[in-house]
Amino acid sequence: MQDTRTVDGAAAEAARSARRREQRGWYFYDWAISVYSTSVLTVFLGPYLTSVAKAAADAEGFVHPLGLPVRAGSFFAYTVSASLLLSVLVMPAASALVDRTGRKKPLLGCCAYTGAAATTGLFFLGGDRYLLGGGLLIVSNASFVVAMMLYNSYLPQIAGPDERDAVSSRGWAFGYAAGSLVLVVDLALYAGHDAIGVSQGTAVRICLATAGLWWGGFALIPLRRLRDRPAPGAGTGRHQLRETLRDMRRHPLTLAFLLAYLVYNDGIQTVITQASVFGSEELGLDQTTLIVAVLLVQVLAAAGALLMGRLARTYGARRTILASLVAWTLTIAAGYFLPARAPVWFFALAAAIGLVLGGSQALSRSLFSHLIPRGKEAEYFSAYEMSDRGVSWLGPLVFGLAYQLTGSYRDAIVSLVAFFALGLVLLARVPVRRAIAAAGNPVPDRI
Repeated sequence: MQDTRTVDGAAAEAARSARRREQRGWYFYDWAISVYSTSVLTVFLGPYLTSVAKAAADAEGFVHPLGLPVRAGSFFAYTVSASLLLSVLVMPAASALVDRTGRKKPLLGCCAYTGAAATTGLFFLGGDRYLLGGGLLIVSNASFVVAMMLYNSYLPQIAGPDERDAVSSRGWAFGYAAGSLVLVVDLALYAGHDAIGVSQGTAVRICLATAGLWWGGFALIPLRRLRDRPAPGAGTGRHQLRETLRDMRRHPLTLAFLLAYLVYNDGIQTVITQASVFGSEELGLDQTTLIVAVLLVQVLAAAGALLMGRLARTYGARRTILASLVAWTLTIAAGYFLPARAPVWFFALAAAIGLVLGGSQALSRSLFSHLIPRGKEAEYFSAYEMSDRGVSWLGPLVFGLAYQLTGSYRDAIVSLVAFFALGLVLLARVPVRRAIAAAGNPVPDRI
């Protein structure tokens, strides 16, 4: 008779092997999608779509989507805001569908390939077809956001509590590696466009389209390896979110931290998407400079996260985040005074952003994890993701309105200081130790 322990050990090893295979597949979605975030949203599309909108503008510099007068320089920011609003409407429906059917992977595939197709379609953006660019951006970015929600929701299913930090970090590392690798190739293509016989505009459109092809191609790996689980119950995504928010009201200090995070993170996300427009339109910097600056941010974000992690061990996460928000406030305020056509100063700004970017987000996530009642990690992080996207349209809207009203990108970029300053004040008012205790969790010696 076969030893039961041998059978159990073999079954446990098979389960671990299957889980590791699924984790490796999960990493590759970050590898697939991060190129869209870096090459499309951060580097190329903002300046290029703005130039297309300006080509379509009237004598006063306005375009008229849906009959509304919009300053051409605000069109990209408004479109980003619209795409995020659309994603907020779609996410509860997507969550409800997954809750009812348990079929998360087909929905992830649908979002991935809708977004990848729209991104690839940006190859046809040119001339004065700004509405085409705006429509494709709304579809691709809304698909990106909903897909990321679905992708993130796999983490509690494929990793135990003791390995989630490591698994999550590896996913981020895959994403940074892919974004940096493709940006290097994009830089070579853009800088050498004459040598291969294409115009600057064509080189940009190739970079945009290849990001979509990269997204769709590498998405095949996670879609082959991830698996669906049975639906946990008959509830809907809207009902689950409502129940979670009702439970959160019993933990007002957790909600206070979440509010502070939502405010300053909105500023962070807006800087990421709008900095290239500021650099190209206000400072007169070329695309090569912008690509190098984003590569600098990518490298320093990883180093900055490690540095801030060490500072948090010495001074506590809350103090370190507060210090990073002071640095964000000063850095964005300094952006107002950057001289035009001076790449070295823009690189200095990029370096300062990179040093606080990764750490401020990573430490915020880890600090929030201490404020969640035990056993409610997945649902609280789901609400965290939904709430984050729920207000992330506000920063681009403020940026676009500031430019719409003043005609100055310097005024638009400095308007974002309010997000960091307000977030700093709100976070400083949260008694973190009391919040951790109120959530029923042990209070670390240093937090």
